[in-house]
Amino acid sequence: MKQVSTHQLANWLDATLQVHRFKDYCPNGLQVEGKTSIRHIITGVTASQALLEAAVARNADAVLVHHGWFWKNENPCIRGPKRKRLALALHHDLNVFAYHLPLDAHVSLGNNAQLARVLGFTPDRDSDGAPMTCGPDGVVWLGRCDPPMMLQELGDSICNSLQRRPLVVGNTQQRIARIAWCTGGAQGMFEAAVTAGVDAYLTGEASEPTFHLARETGTAFIGAGHHATERYGVQALGAAIAHEFGVKVEFIDVDNPI
Repeated sequence: MKQVSTHQLANWLDATLQVHRFKDYCPNGLQVEGKTSIRHIITGVTASQALLEAAVARNADAVLVHHGWFWKNENPCIRGPKRKRLALALHHDLNVFAYHLPLDAHVSLGNNAQLARVLGFTPDRDSDGAPMTCGPDGVVWLGRCDPPMMLQELGDSICNSLQRRPLVVGNTQQRIARIAWCTGGAQGMFEAAVTAGVDAYLTGEASEPTFHLARETGTAFIGAGHHATERYGVQALGAAIAHEFGVKVEFIDVDNPI
């Protein structure tokens, strides 16, 4: 079985995802150092206890996730579930890689790009081929729903693709042609999408003001699930690693209804 050094993989990931471009809420890259060489990687959405245990059971050398550890403003004390996760990784010499905003934004491997592929959205692109965006750090993508459809139809299509019924706020008979999307918990960027003039905005989660903004602006809101919208970027990244280095990569979906 082929292998790659942990140092080489970390450098390749950092360069591929252009980590230096982002001011994030957590460290991106190798968060916990384990074995010096890697033959088998488990990918997943979140570095939860369940994912770590699955990686250990499969004799993996690393986990690669979108939601890692050490978030800004969280309690820094290593206690309770945090201690249990970290102890498991250290005991089994498991590398933990995590990429947050860089994985959301990557032009082909990222969560936004991959969700567009899954849902059939066509991103708008500038003259250089880069996606057209709005909002902070350019993480809200703009594009078209091809073909245009009624909001109810779009909700049904998303349900079929993600195997999860989305929260839909708006006139079900509204025609949706222009759409903006940002995976995960980006309900706070709804106003930027409204300003961009789209017919609908899709993200993972909703909050109380979301309903009122949708009703008062006429821009439909779709909450398709934080976990459900962020399953695809890490899979694409894992496939790229397998192609580049020839190591074994497996995706494990530890389901989360939120």
